[in-house]
Order: sequence, then C-alpha cells, then structure tokens
Amino acid sequence: PRIANRLLRRVRDFADVAGAPVVDADVADRALNRMEVDRLGLDAMDRRYLTMIADIYRGGPVGVETLAAGLSEPRDTIEEVIEPYLIQIGMVARTARGRCLNAAGWKHLGIERSAGSQDGLFD
Repeated sequence: PRIANRLLRRVRDFADVAGAPVVDADVADRALNRMEVDRLGLDAMDRRYLTMIADIYRGGPVGVETLAAGLSEPRDTIEEVIEPYLIQIGMVARTARGRCLNAAGWKHLGIERSAGSQDGLFD
C-alpha cells in the first residue's frame, strides 16, 4: 500500500502538471512510463536487482548481503521493499543458499537462462 500510494501521488502530480482534469488510463500510462514503471509494476531498482542476479551471478544463488553491496542499498531495503513483490510474482526464489532468478525473471528481462544457472530448481 505504501508504494501504491506513493505512485498514485506521483501520477496525480503528473496529471496536474500536464493540465489533465482527471487521471485516466492514458495519463496514468504516460506518468508511469516517465517514472520507468513497467506493466508489471516493476521500477528501475527492481530491474537492477533482477539484472544483477542474471548478469553477474548467472541466475544465482547469491546472498542478500552481496546484493545489498552491489546495489548500494541496505539489506533491509532489499528484504522489505524490493524482494517481497518479486517473490510474490514468481520472479525470484529466496533459498537457504541465496536468491535465485526463476523462469519468470529471465523472461521479464528478455534474456536466455545462463548455462549453469540453478533457477529451474524453484520454478
């Protein structure tokens, strides 16, 4: 709810600046595109997180501390803000060995699974 409310306020601000009397689908789409929020609701930080697991760690597993250092974000931000939705929609699995990119994550990034990745274990 906190993130949805923040996005709603930003879309409403965009509509005000654009001179739109109401927030309709077109205004919302333009605002979200400008904020780099995609159709699944993922923002630039979500995509950086997914891309890091895919490109640098070949799909995982990778520990949360390593991800936090690579993204320059506190561990709490990773666990409480970024990961919950990505796990909920099946893009990432949180395992005892670390975070792994699932098939949905690879597909969303538009790249092939890396040879040697262990992501299929949790799809």
